[in-house]
Amino acid sequence: MTSAERDAIRRNAVRDADLGLRIPARYRHDWALFADWCIAADRSPIPASPDTLALFLREHPGVVATQRRRLSAINAVHTGHGYPPPGRTETVRRHLDTTRAQRLDRLGQLLLQRATEQPTLGWPSGLFGRRDALLLVLAATGMTFTDITRLRRRDLRLDGDALVITTQSGERFWLGADPETGDNPTAEIYRRWAEIQAFLDQYPGTHLLRHHLTDPVDVVADPLDAEQGRQPLLCPIDRWGHLPHGQSMTPQSVSVLVRVHLSGRAPVRKVLPVPLQDDLNAGIEHDIDLDHNYYDRGTAARRRDHHTLEDLTDVFDEIEARAEGLLEDLMGVLESL
Repeated sequence: MTSAERDAIRRNAVRDADLGLRIPARYRHDWALFADWCIAADRSPIPASPDTLALFLREHPGVVATQRRRLSAINAVHTGHGYPPPGRTETVRRHLDTTRAQRLDRLGQLLLQRATEQPTLGWPSGLFGRRDALLLVLAATGMTFTDITRLRRRDLRLDGDALVITTQSGERFWLGADPETGDNPTAEIYRRWAEIQAFLDQYPGTHLLRHHLTDPVDVVADPLDAEQGRQPLLCPIDRWGHLPHGQSMTPQSVSVLVRVHLSGRAPVRKVLPVPLQDDLNAGIEHDIDLDHNYYDRGTAARRRDHHTLEDLTDVFDEIEARAEGLLEDLMGVLESL
């Protein structure tokens, strides 16, 4: 935007006396409607959450063109004052585009079905299955792959039997129980993956984890500390089952996994046999008998080597003297050129 355009907007702008905002004239009517509704509903107009904006659009129905105009005004005021635009979220997009919402709902049902089919036990199939199941649940909400990779462990929580997800932009997804059956597979899917991360908090490494996935034990999950809360929710898993806590999956890898699961071409990971813990130390010899002449032979070897190597100092001195002589000869040649 040029300086002349900014000056034109400034001349045509009006101030919101209650909020101290400068509102471009073309957005004044729509912004006033939104700001007045927020005050009446005891909500913050700026910065406004996506839930607030979605509720405003729901309580002020209109044709798509009218809603888009209102959305543009609210987004413009936010960006003009340094806040993220609340209208660029999946919640609001679904409200404005019912056709898109219906398509995503059908896709979401298929993703949830795929999520419930993932393995939960066995090594390493259960590890990949638990992570991919939660990944598919997140994709079923309609959030972008980038938003999925930005989620941290603290961004998901259970509210009773409902799973609540809050994105970095403040958009909130509430995944409740099925009204007919009362079941909520998403909450259980989240619990399974959270159990893996809680287990690794207590026992880092894959050695014990593979036994846990073969013969599960109860894991008492303590409240997350600050460092754990900042860790990525979804981590890459290598072929050995290692999970780097500080590394998040990339949007490209999330996209690929979602696509292969939807197409039914997801790789089938073999369940590898895990040795019993009682057998882990079977091949280790704990009692080793040393020869009674062991220390005498070691002392004699060190004494022999001392006599053999004591002349090395003179050899190194001779090499250094020759190197210095060669350097002086080279400098003399260079000076004579």
